[in-house]
Amino acid sequence: MASLRPDLAVIARHVAPGSRVLDVGCGDGELMAALVACGCDARGLEIEPANVATCVSRGLSVLQGDADSDLSYYPDNSVDVAILSQTLQTTRRPDLVIEQLLRIAPRGFVSFPNFAHWRVRASLMFGGHMPVTRLLPETWYDTPNIHHVTIDDFRALAGRLGLAVERSWFLKGGRVTSSTAANLRAEHAVFQLARR
Repeated sequence: MASLRPDLAVIARHVAPGSRVLDVGCGDGELMAALVACGCDARGLEIEPANVATCVSRGLSVLQGDADSDLSYYPDNSVDVAILSQTLQTTRRPDLVIEQLLRIAPRGFVSFPNFAHWRVRASLMFGGHMPVTRLLPETWYDTPNIHHVTIDDFRALAGRLGLAVERSWFLKGGRVTSSTAANLRAEHAVFQLARR
């Protein structure tokens, strides 16, 4: 798991072997492959055709689809764990996607870049421009991110949706860091959610 992207490594370490998993926005299947290697029944949903082809070429089970519209086709409690990694901020209605995620599975993992990180704030304050950083490398007009979520925003959304935050991890420089001032200091966040 050392080769996984840091947020994916956190998620992979906390999914029980043998779990039935749906990875929504699975990309090239990096996390699914790691979960399958640990004995999970991992499936994916991915919007980009090239990523779907990569998953299939790796022998992974994936469907081409859109998180905003296609999650409604999955039955209630059809998997043990549903994952949304670095996809939340690209959806049209993140609140509805999260509701679907926790309808499909009793437990979910959500990871996202924290747009309240101090470098993002500094770029806006001192440069007057949307940030382009190592972790957010696209310019404002070319980014897939259509919502700029922060850790505090996500906590508030989870509360509004009546979801329990079972655990959370905050990443800085690719490593888990303290939760102290996470909204300012963390570059990425991972939340483990459950229905109440």
